[in-house]
Amino acid sequence: MSDGDGASGSTNAEWPVEIAGVVESVVTTLGPNDRWNVAALGLHAGDPVTARTYGRTRTWRNFRERGGGVVQFTRDPVDFVDAALSVREVDDPVLDSADAWVEVDAERVGTDREGDTEIVTWELRPVDGGVERRVVPTTNRGFSAVVEATVAASRLDVPGYDRETLLDRLAYFEGVVETAGSDRDRAAFDRLDELVDAEW
Repeated sequence: MSDGDGASGSTNAEWPVEIAGVVESVVTTLGPNDRWNVAALGLHAGDPVTARTYGRTRTWRNFRERGGGVVQFTRDPVDFVDAALSVREVDDPVLDSADAWVEVDAERVGTDREGDTEIVTWELRPVDGGVERRVVPTTNRGFSAVVEATVAASRLDVPGYDRETLLDRLAYFEGVVETAGSDRDRAAFDRLDELVDAEW
């Protein structure tokens, strides 16, 4: 793995998973304090894969200043909630819960606006990667509900989104987690409730 300055160069590295549609991932990017910021990142299928940052987030800043980061794939719903909704910094770029990871170069290729929010599109090109554990895929409604809840929660204070509609979605997803989720999914929703200042 490179030192995070975007100077790792081109290799024959590939994505360790198939990217189809929009795949939710966690990304770590090296900040000015030499710690790795943890954030959620949607990967859009294509050649190359792209991702978007909304506003002047830490991921936007670190992509711009460092030229890349480490995308990882985790099934841990608590790690995902923290990545999506809290400010979390770690010493190592790969989370313990990551099943696979890929270091990417990030190149800014487009800019758009949604109201006052700048949306930047980045092309992501793998330069290194690893598989920590191989798993048999399962369909987990609870984990899926946690992921969708983080999307709704992240938009609560964004102009252009109806707050009551988002709160209704959160209530629905909470019900799915209660009936179909694992203990870890329920812990993740409890963590989401701590981080979101709203009643639903």
